[in-house]
Amino acid sequence: MGQVSLIAKMTAKEGKRDELVGVLRRVVDAAQDEPGTLVYAMNVSTTAPDEVWFYELYRDNDALMAHGSSEAMKQAGPALGELLAGRADLYFLEPVTAKGLPA
Repeated sequence: MGQVSLIAKMTAKEGKRDELVGVLRRVVDAAQDEPGTLVYAMNVSTTAPDEVWFYELYRDNDALMAHGSSEAMKQAGPALGELLAGRADLYFLEPVTAKGLPA
């Protein structure tokens, strides 16, 4: 298997989305130093005020695992538990073709 992509939907507790975005912003900043993390894009929903979505692209499964066990993710864990309305919905995918993404 080559590259791995992930789409994640996180739902904040009511009124907590901005706090959630603040915590996740630190994770995005730390991902800049992960060579196997090719794309790590946080988005907020324009139709559901408590939803935060990620599109992630990793060089391979090892890079995905490295990100998931990173110090930034470990540090974010307790805050995420306090801010999320439930577990994140995770969709693991294998890219086929795309415009504008690393090959």
